This record gives sequence, C-alpha cells and structure tokens, in this order.
Amino acid sequence: MKPKMNTRELTKMALCTALLCVSSYLSFPIPFTPIVITAQTLIVTLIGLILSPVSSFFSVLVFTLLGCVGLPVFSGGTAGIARLAGPTGGFILGFLAAAPLISLTKGKKVNIARYMLSAVLLGMVVIDLCGTLMFSIQQQVSAVQSFSLAVLGQALAPSALVKVLSATVIPFIPGDLIKCALASVIGAALNKVPGFQGGAAESVGR
Repeated sequence: MKPKMNTRELTKMALCTALLCVSSYLSFPIPFTPIVITAQTLIVTLIGLILSPVSSFFSVLVFTLLGCVGLPVFSGGTAGIARLAGPTGGFILGFLAAAPLISLTKGKKVNIARYMLSAVLLGMVVIDLCGTLMFSIQQQVSAVQSFSLAVLGQALAPSALVKVLSATVIPFIPGDLIKCALASVIGAALNKVPGFQGGAAESVGR
C-alpha cells in the first residue's frame, strides 16, 4: 500500500506552486510572436524531477486554478480562465501533462543524463505540441493538419503552419534546452540531499 502524502511532501508541493507563480513574472516578450520567454518551463521541469507524478500534477493544477480564478499568476502577471482558450493556453495545459510525465520517466536513481532526456524528449515535446495545437486553432489552421505535420515532420508544410512553428517552437528551442539542463542539474542536486526524496520516492511506487 502506498503511503499518503506527508507534511514534507505537501510543503514541497506548496513551494513548487509558489515558484511556478513567481516564474511567470520573469517574462521577456519578443516582437514577432505573442509567446513570451518565461522561467515557467524551467520550474515545470524541476517540479517533475523532484516530486512524484501525483504531487507534480497537483502542484501545477493548483497553479492553473489560481490563475483561472483571477490571481495574476500566468505569464506577465495575467489571469482568467479565458487564458486557457487563448493562443498561449495550450502551453498551460501542456504543463499539466509534462510535469507528471517527467516524474514518471525520471527513474529512481539520480541521473542527470536521464533527467535531461525526460525533460527534452517528453517535457519539451508535450508542452510544445499542446502549445502549437492551441495556437494553430487560434490562427485558424486545421488542428488535425497541424498535428499530423508536426508529428510526422512532413517536409512540405503549409506556409501557415510554418508561421505557427516559427512563432511557438523554433525560436524557443535553444532557451528550452538550457532551461532543461538547468532544471536537471538543480533537480539532481536537490534529490541527492539526504531525506529530500523520501516522500516523493515512496509515493511513486516504482
């Protein structure tokens, strides 16, 4: 039987949610896209690396609910449930999926290389896919077409899709790789602290 969340795990979840809220204010707009550069992906990745799958999901869920009810915790200090249906709403929904997926695949042992692989191959892909799909819909590009082209990597992509990828994914890849690396290093350092993984490791049950 898996033990219930203890005080330490709940405290870690609360701190992670707070960090995610704060990271939204570290935003830098770029002129050719409504997507802004933030520290959110770094914190979402870190959440997945230091919490259990369930804890990481609820940590990000609380952040999302806080923004939906009006607290200015979304990128740039914005709020409102309408943000989830806006051009950048897919990234927020992607956070909800990415954090537990990273946690599920990070492994039981502290391994920076595996952390990095989980963050890049799952975290970044899921976040970018969700963000691109939502942005595509907002730009009146077929969601089915966008999904198939993005996943299969067809060479002859419509010009509209190229613009979407240029606005939502391509400019952010170098920064996302750096943030995944930073999160992996920080996560590994924290997980090596005696007792730090106790609650999360027990809850994973792997």
